[in-house]
Amino acid sequence: MAGSASSPSASPTVSPDRWTDTSRSLHRSSSSAARKAQQAELARQARQAAMAHQAHQAALAHQQSESEQSHQPTLPRLPTRAPRPSKAHRHRNYDDENSWACGNWFEFLLVVALAIILLIGALVLVLFWVLYYRGGFAWNENPTLEFNLHPVLMIAGFITFSGFSMLLYRVGRCCRRIYVKLFHTIFHALAVPCVVVGFIAVLDSHNLANPPIRNFYSLHSWMGFVTMGLFALQFVVGFFSFLILLCCENATAGFRASLVPIHATFGILTFMLAVATCLTGLTEKTIFTLGDKYSSLPEEAFILNALAMVLVGLAILLVYAVRRETFRVRIANIISQRL
Repeated sequence: MAGSASSPSASPTVSPDRWTDTSRSLHRSSSSAARKAQQAELARQARQAAMAHQAHQAALAHQQSESEQSHQPTLPRLPTRAPRPSKAHRHRNYDDENSWACGNWFEFLLVVALAIILLIGALVLVLFWVLYYRGGFAWNENPTLEFNLHPVLMIAGFITFSGFSMLLYRVGRCCRRIYVKLFHTIFHALAVPCVVVGFIAVLDSHNLANPPIRNFYSLHSWMGFVTMGLFALQFVVGFFSFLILLCCENATAGFRASLVPIHATFGILTFMLAVATCLTGLTEKTIFTLGDKYSSLPEEAFILNALAMVLVGLAILLVYAVRRETFRVRIANIISQRL
């Protein structure tokens, strides 16, 4: 019993080798975690350094480009041109510039107002001259008074109606093109009977005079023939190309577009020639009627000179209004927007 009591009954003691292995494994695991943390920190620092280097390089490149641009001379900016539409759908575009300054509006309104006043004033002056100084009108029964129809009707046809027809293209651009062309044709059509009756009146007054007066001998009559011929040619070509050919608009668009500058140029030439013919006719009539009294400048001579200056002013204003590029391009949308 005593021998069994003295035998060891407590738990067995751990050997020193086992404690050493445990401490070694714990040390290895802690050192491995430290190395991994150190490697992760190094990688993060390397990434930050690379990003900082890239940002520095980008800043240097931006500074270099700004310095190069500052040293380069600045060239004037060339105006860009809008692409032209295709030939199949080529239409005039008035939407490029929609606003005008006060100076542009003043110029346009001044030119149009003066042109309208002078167009009406020319007809009023010639009527006043014929009715007040020349005794009015008559037909075959009085060849002298029948002649008075000639200056009135020629100025009404070649100057007033034709001038309004030309001016209509600058005032009526807010309307559809077909309406502008229609009114343009109507004003020219009104001029046709005036020219025809005025021509018959001067022929009758010469043939029925006692003694008869020779026809077609003066510079005025020759210029009148050329003016009437150009006017008739313009009317026929314009009516044919811009109204009749509209029934097949797409097929004739190119042909009609090629006629536009020709028609416009010969229209201005015809009007200028009509003004010159009227001036020669007034000079001829003044010399034949007043004779030596013309040098003393009586009232009738003053009226005739004023009428001649009105015709000269119309020649300047209408050509300016028709050929002015600003009036030709911008006025359509501006007027339509205001209305």
